[in-house]
Amino acid sequence: MVTSFVSPEASNQNVLALVGFGADGWGFSLLTASGVTIAAAACGFGLGTVLGIIGARLKLSAVAPFRWIGNIYTTIFRGLPEILVIYVFYFGSSLALTRFLNYAGYAGFLSAPSFVIGVVSIGIVSGAYQTETYRAAFQRIERGQIEAGRACGMSDFTLLWRIIAPQTLRFALPALANIWQSVIKETALLSVISLIELLREASLAAGSTQQPLLFYGLAGLIYLTIGRITGFGFVAVEKHLAVPWKR
Repeated sequence: MVTSFVSPEASNQNVLALVGFGADGWGFSLLTASGVTIAAAACGFGLGTVLGIIGARLKLSAVAPFRWIGNIYTTIFRGLPEILVIYVFYFGSSLALTRFLNYAGYAGFLSAPSFVIGVVSIGIVSGAYQTETYRAAFQRIERGQIEAGRACGMSDFTLLWRIIAPQTLRFALPALANIWQSVIKETALLSVISLIELLREASLAAGSTQQPLLFYGLAGLIYLTIGRITGFGFVAVEKHLAVPWKR
């Protein structure tokens, strides 16, 4: 029996070739997939911000039906597993598109765009959590400040821009940072609808090269890097917003 020996130097070179940007490397593909992950997370979080503000306004409304709508929204999408929401939106929209095209005379099955469905799914779930964050942050504002602003003749827009929005954001920011970290991790679930994001690309590389520990470990390192870098951004904004209250 002949035993082959691979030197540590050759092994290191092989690893570097696999994760590099050469012809046989997966570096460019992983970098592109990381960009898709960041884009999906940012778009989903942005959509969640819009939905969260609307949802908080509904839950704080004096009109009971509006409060019911807000409560139903947060109860459903905070209670359902994220992957179930992704499946429902993906297959539901694909089925709707297919039936519409069949009625128009086109045969076959049409899949909904994975990126769009992923962003919508993440955004709706994120919005449910952001709704509670903005609602709780608004309730922390001292009512006397709002009353003082109205007594000074501030319009509703000026009151929102000068008093309500800055303080609501300041109180909400720590929770928003946590929601952002969750959104980054939730993008990994989009691999189930064939979106080529970071985890999906790492799975393809691991299967192709038979190096699962290498590529899954590298994917984990990239996720941690994205989370840490963006986390520093949230900390910087939080410190900036806290400056007026330190004086």
